[in-house]
Amino acid sequence: MEFAEETLIIAEELRFEGIPTTVSLYRDGTICWNGRCFNLDADVLGFCREGSGFRVRTFLKKESTGCFGANGGYRMRKDFVFEPPGEGSLQRWCDTLREHIDSLNRPKNVFVIVNPFGGIKSASKIFCEEVEPLLVAAEIQYTVQETQFQLHAKEIANSLDLSKYDGIVCISGDGILVEVVNGLLQRTDWDSAIKMPLGVIPAGTGNGMAKSLMASVEDPCVAANAIFAVIRGHKQPLDVATISQGKTRFFSVLMLAWGLIADIDIESEIYRWMGSVRIDFYGILRIMCLRKYNGCIYFVPAPGHEAVGDPVDNNDVSNNLLRSMHGDHDNDPRTESGYPGPSVASQNWAWRTIGGPFISVWLHNVPWATEDTMPAPAAKFSDGYLDLILVKDCPRAALVAMLTKMKDGGHVKSEHVLYIKVKAFCLEPGQRVAEPEKGGIIDSDGEVLARGEGTFKCNQNDIMAYGPPIHITIHQGLATLFSPN
Repeated sequence: MEFAEETLIIAEELRFEGIPTTVSLYRDGTICWNGRCFNLDADVLGFCREGSGFRVRTFLKKESTGCFGANGGYRMRKDFVFEPPGEGSLQRWCDTLREHIDSLNRPKNVFVIVNPFGGIKSASKIFCEEVEPLLVAAEIQYTVQETQFQLHAKEIANSLDLSKYDGIVCISGDGILVEVVNGLLQRTDWDSAIKMPLGVIPAGTGNGMAKSLMASVEDPCVAANAIFAVIRGHKQPLDVATISQGKTRFFSVLMLAWGLIADIDIESEIYRWMGSVRIDFYGILRIMCLRKYNGCIYFVPAPGHEAVGDPVDNNDVSNNLLRSMHGDHDNDPRTESGYPGPSVASQNWAWRTIGGPFISVWLHNVPWATEDTMPAPAAKFSDGYLDLILVKDCPRAALVAMLTKMKDGGHVKSEHVLYIKVKAFCLEPGQRVAEPEKGGIIDSDGEVLARGEGTFKCNQNDIMAYGPPIHITIHQGLATLFSPN
């Protein structure tokens, strides 16, 4: 690797493994010696003074051969100790390294939420064996709290003194992240609280957000890579969707599903003992006994998709539906100050509609739903749109093929799939075709929002009712994630 001489900060003969060698530090943070290189931003956890030298703690990419500094997706810990010729040189190196690392704006103190019940119940072990050692090596202070019950993380985020921390790290599947976002947005200081950077460490069943983040840089979705993204401190905005029915709100960062996908996600819980295989197994069962649902969807299409569906006449009954989207919030002062509720500006949007029956209605905010399912290959973290994946009619054999192609997003090429981007959405769910006494399940981020009569655990009290319209608006870049980019 070659660097221009004017980018050089220090070049000095140091002892490495007892042998004198010239070590060079460049302005971009790259340190080179004997044909080896690493970068303070991309590869280094931290450093410390050690006797008459200094130790640099790295977390380097490796190839299958085990060589460091290559483009492999997995990383390994490795320390390098250098010994300058004297105290003045040692102090100069330490001061320069500290100045550069401090300029990276890395977090210094994080709050870690561990869900010991998610997935295969490995989150506590993952923290102790993979996360904590890297935080210690990076000299990041941390406070750890395990969740004790459902929605505990929401309570924690709602009451946490955020002034003490530079980020919140969620060690779980996607559920804890969703709880934290909902907790932050239900604070009185929600507008500043939601700016708190959030880290996602995969330790659950789905891990869709962590997979989407790691896949963006073609890195493996493993806990070590995810916590290193937090340590490095790079951030990116994340769209947040407000799902509302009357005065009830739920904030979503991943998806909303109704029909086939929701049925598979929720009803397969009875096969949880099978692990992640339960999704594929129950998917086949559901396709064999395929359901279709009556209902209607309304949406505001993204540019380029304006011809999809039928236009909504603002003078017909649908206009009453759209007005109901806003009326319950008109006197809410937080709405006027930017609180994430339905925007009255959407009344001027050109709404479109598609009628049922439907096999599946699926909205997604990021590309991946699980580590091996990519429903929305064109989704972006903060483009201001949700990706709509719609199936109205499809032969069973084609549905099976579509499910297998979800591993790489190939299902969106099917003639039976409508795949577009929308900036607002409304769902009017109906009953099952041929079983009008039974309804369906509406699932958002793994949380059942509503379920109709005759559905799985339909006697439970969900946060919304099945039947009345459910509205979704997207708020571009409202939340912030620690990102590997």
